[in-house]
Amino acid sequence: MSADAAVGRELELGDVAVPYHWLAVGSTGVLMATYLSVLYHVTDIVGGTAALTALVVATLVAATLAARHLPVSYAAALVVGLLGAGLGGYYLSVPSPYLVATSTGQILADNVALLTGLSVLRMTEVGAWALGVAPALSFGPWYLVLRRRYALAVAAGGVALTFFVLTGDAGSFVTLVGSLAAASALGFGTLARRGGTAAQVDAIAIALVAMVVVSSAISVVPGGTASPILPGGSAGPQTVEGSVVNNDERTNIVGSIELSPTVRFSVEAERRGYWRVGAYDRYDGDGWIRTGEATDYRAQSAPPGPSRTLDQTVTVEADRLGAMPAAWRPVRLRTGADNARVTSEGSFDPIGALREGEQYTVLSEVPDPSESELRTAGTDYPEEIAERYRQLPASSADRIRERTDEIAAGAETPYATAVAIENWLEANKAYSLDVDRPDGNVAESFIFDMERGYCTYYATAMVAMLRSQDVPARFAVGYTPGQRVAENEWVVRGLDSHAWVEVYFPEIGWVKFDPTPGGPRADTESQRVQQARERNVSNVDTDDSQNGTWTPTTTQPEDETGTETTDDGTGSENLTAVAESGPGQRPQLAPDREVGRTDSAPEIGVATTEAEDGAGDVPIRPPSPEEAALGGLVVVGLLAAARRTGALARLRRTAWLYWQPRRDPDTDVERAFARLEHLLADRFRERRPGETPREYLDAIRGIDRRAERVGEIYERVRYAGESDRLLADQAVALVDELVRERRGLGR
Repeated sequence: MSADAAVGRELELGDVAVPYHWLAVGSTGVLMATYLSVLYHVTDIVGGTAALTALVVATLVAATLAARHLPVSYAAALVVGLLGAGLGGYYLSVPSPYLVATSTGQILADNVALLTGLSVLRMTEVGAWALGVAPALSFGPWYLVLRRRYALAVAAGGVALTFFVLTGDAGSFVTLVGSLAAASALGFGTLARRGGTAAQVDAIAIALVAMVVVSSAISVVPGGTASPILPGGSAGPQTVEGSVVNNDERTNIVGSIELSPTVRFSVEAERRGYWRVGAYDRYDGDGWIRTGEATDYRAQSAPPGPSRTLDQTVTVEADRLGAMPAAWRPVRLRTGADNARVTSEGSFDPIGALREGEQYTVLSEVPDPSESELRTAGTDYPEEIAERYRQLPASSADRIRERTDEIAAGAETPYATAVAIENWLEANKAYSLDVDRPDGNVAESFIFDMERGYCTYYATAMVAMLRSQDVPARFAVGYTPGQRVAENEWVVRGLDSHAWVEVYFPEIGWVKFDPTPGGPRADTESQRVQQARERNVSNVDTDDSQNGTWTPTTTQPEDETGTETTDDGTGSENLTAVAESGPGQRPQLAPDREVGRTDSAPEIGVATTEAEDGAGDVPIRPPSPEEAALGGLVVVGLLAAARRTGALARLRRTAWLYWQPRRDPDTDVERAFARLEHLLADRFRERRPGETPREYLDAIRGIDRRAERVGEIYERVRYAGESDRLLADQAVALVDELVRERRGLGR
């Protein structure tokens, strides 16, 4: 290699010359780091970052060694084997109850379903899945770039990154960095192969800067909330109650919110309750995710511990409702079962949306444990409960654990720990709807840095603190009782939407705790409803609620736990304990309170502005400009990779062979014969120089009669000057038949 050629394949940085090859290698490494960071985030949430790091490092070392000796075809087979083995390991890690109803085909279908926007974090055994796919995703691009197959390396890495973009797990900034790295790898790879000048390097730099400038004002994560690519932008207004109304599989924690005074539904029942919509088991630092999939409707078993039966008839008062609120635990639908399914967390969920005026009746078995039963429940948790509901992001677990150790010092049971955490949050955090959404881990920020928040912050922090103490807990959403308008009827508005905590106790089941202070909420609700009435906001009241809050004429009888139910005059009932508890102890509470707080004014923290029309329906919309920009970027990258590998030329040739646009008869016949020649060359041999079409066809023994007919038409048009549309149509049709058959050229 000449000195000039060597210089032409290096980038001069002062006194240092960096080969373009290593710049392409570095760019590919950055591309790989973008999607591997998603796997790292996944394993940080569920545990296993050390194992992932060791696995990736070992795979990169193996790929480096293989690049020196292993041919590309063998390496490709190895990658396929690694991916197959990884998915097989994931399949074996799925708990046996899931294996009964899950086949290998279903596992494959679940992985394919991720491409439609299903986050990988919704997979039950996502940690095993991440460790399973990591070797294949690491080996392929690294091996290829070291073998100087730059386009193939970018294509492999780009496919991996695109996969996580489609699932919504690769954020905007990660996607931008990966796209820039892919472009850099292609550019420097080209210069490494062909040599380049400083001007060409400048062109690459300008192109990368242009990508950043253009992308800085758009968002690129499909299917999710708009999110600026570069830090510092605004994501625009967001709502929270929508996730409650629709029972979404993910709920994000946002900043300041507003309240919706409009009526969502009414409930006829013998007792009040928290009208639960759903629960979430996986916390990723930003919000909550429900893992697993909904199943066909079936009756459910009652809680293992003591419970009380509650029948509820719910009437939809809003235009649409995408959830089926009911007291926990719903066990059977008396009506509406033909249009329902069961979520992985045990709630009933409608198929589609419920319309205004629709009703359903649900039977619930409400947990009714005594305080002594909770104190003596112990810690003999089922394995599936322990694994699924004690996960906490490793990056924040130690700090949260240390603080919770101090708060729950002296608590000897999970129940005492839950009470201590609940009391600490009530006493140390002020209730407010006007908060700034923190960066980083929400629970950690609320525990250590924030002075105020609303229900989603309180509930998230309490679940994280309980999990740090190895107590199974989950994040639940729904509605507080609402406004009581008759002896057995409640009207529930958007501002009654709420988030709370459910804690698991062996032989009892899930029990509700509510760490959010209730005092300010009742006042805010009353003021917001009154303001809406003054402004004549529609659907603020039903006929019954316009008459005011129903008040019992006599105090209701005291129940067996020593509490009485009264009305607070604001549209919600308070349950008041008859005696104060000592430090670390809870007062005895009424059974219909599900071991909730003594102050149970309705929660308005997650309510937002009016729910949009169409809530609960699956939206069908054209791609946004942001999604179109991402799609265009991906297409450009794939086309570049296809051109470098020759795939684009092959694709073009295939399209030319299978599809013939129609023009004038002479042109149509000439192209039809050219397509026939291509088929004959693949099946028999090419036409030799100087060989006439007639000689060529006569030399091929046993040729299909249709091919001979095309040759005859070609001769008549080309040499006899017979320009005829019918002949042209016949020639094209015959070649189309031969192309479709491919193997039918010989008799």
